[in-house]
Amino acid sequence: MRKVKDLSNNQGAAAIYGGQAVIEGVMMGGRHVNVTAVRRKNNEISFYEVPRADKEWVKTLKKIPFIRGLVSIIDSSAKGAKHLNFATEKYAEDEEGPIEESEKKGWDMTMVLGVAVVGILSFIFGKVIFTATPAIIEQILFGKLFDGKVLHTMIEGVIKIILLLVYLYVISLTPLIKRLFMYHGAEHKVISAHEAGVELTVSNVQKFSRLHYRCGSSFIVFTVIVGVIIYSFVSYDTLWDRVLWRLALLPVVIGVSYEVLRMTNAVREIPVLRLLGYPGLWLQKLTTKEPTDDMVEVSIASFKRMLELDQQMSLNKVS
Repeated sequence: MRKVKDLSNNQGAAAIYGGQAVIEGVMMGGRHVNVTAVRRKNNEISFYEVPRADKEWVKTLKKIPFIRGLVSIIDSSAKGAKHLNFATEKYAEDEEGPIEESEKKGWDMTMVLGVAVVGILSFIFGKVIFTATPAIIEQILFGKLFDGKVLHTMIEGVIKIILLLVYLYVISLTPLIKRLFMYHGAEHKVISAHEAGVELTVSNVQKFSRLHYRCGSSFIVFTVIVGVIIYSFVSYDTLWDRVLWRLALLPVVIGVSYEVLRMTNAVREIPVLRLLGYPGLWLQKLTTKEPTDDMVEVSIASFKRMLELDQQMSLNKVS
């Protein structure tokens, strides 16, 4: 694949790239397009390219502090679901054989919409369960032992972190999720290498850390920490009051946590302030694994293809 010059500086500001791991591959998001590359069973790399077509009202909301976090997460969940569907489909083809074209068309029409909806609902449902369950457990175990809402909220936060760590550790033991976490590490390494300005070769990329300040795993940690602070200002009389307040304030927690994530990334080069991002980096030790060279190769292919298409689309808009 030919080398591509990044035009982001010609657009007023350096582009901030991100991505996500998918089954046997990596999705990379650019200014104008999202690209997924997956490793097939025959060792070839297949691509899935989707132009970014944000509606104007979505673009506007993404510029508003404390609102942009929730909007960005829901939007990325819906878009990411399409890429997860593509990767899952290719994985199924390699394991079970090709899908008939007639079946595939019907499947695509229902699955793309269905997976996007399920992706959003799964995110919302997961956040509701993860928010409510620690509060219920803490109230049952410690609710009558002592007074002090702040201390109860802090214990709730500790329970939430324990549940999160146990969950991530257990799923990381399964072979498929372990490989997914390895591709997650490959995604981080490629983005870090690009940000450092080095040539994207496997040997160069492998020198970089699999941890990254902008990772969604860091965002999860910040929702716990920010939640403890925000919930400490809320009083309640019953368990149900406590749970309902947690759920009602969830959009606020998400919005503030997103801003904290952006802030920690902005100050990561400042010696003392960079420590603010460490809790998220520690969690990434569970959600990422060291990738193999062939996984890094897939991640590089996805990133380079994304840059290439971004360049083409930028030139088309200028002309």
